[in-house]
Amino acid sequence: MSTYKTTEERIDSERIENIAAYMAGQLGRGFVYHDQRRREAAVKAFAAVDALQFAHLDEDAATEAAEAYVDALWAKDEVEDACRVDGDGRIDADGVAEADWSAVEEGFERRAEVAGIDSAYASLTTEAWINHKAGGDYWTPMMKAQMFELRAAMQDPEYPDKPRSGQSGFGPEPARYALGIELHDTRKFDEGREAMTPYFERVLDAHDDSYLASISVPNSLD
Repeated sequence: MSTYKTTEERIDSERIENIAAYMAGQLGRGFVYHDQRRREAAVKAFAAVDALQFAHLDEDAATEAAEAYVDALWAKDEVEDACRVDGDGRIDADGVAEADWSAVEEGFERRAEVAGIDSAYASLTTEAWINHKAGGDYWTPMMKAQMFELRAAMQDPEYPDKPRSGQSGFGPEPARYALGIELHDTRKFDEGREAMTPYFERVLDAHDDSYLASISVPNSLD
């Protein structure tokens, strides 16, 4: 079977890759801005991603979804700060596991409601962040939560729809998301963007041609 691509197909492929790289960069920036406590900048970065990945949302709804996500992250920080050990700033793992995370989950619930994500996303993402700070398995609930987010973004309730045996697992894109978190945690930001670019390429590939044609390709990855 030939893998030859026409010039038009190559241009379209490169365009999607450029947009996906921009989205991956903005996602990474959102988390960096969160680390820096720059709330408005974090909302703007996450909203840029949500406006492109959730084609079924208008701009206001995409911003609302991003704001809900940032609210959850800020609430998470409040829980962490309340569980820090006096003197050295470490987080008490037992304390953070037993803390009240309801405000965090409420933020994720609002995001799920606005974006049309399965409601399980909120509890799974909250569980993931608890485990991330308490030293447990955060990647399994995080990947499952991202599977639900991808289903909403692609409007595909069957994702990952594996064609053969080996049906367990949440798909390659959620695995990339978990890798992106690990790379962020180790401050390998460029590698994180590279890991997440195919994630967003998959999302964009699921959108129809008319939507893709309406996207203004960013002039840079900034």
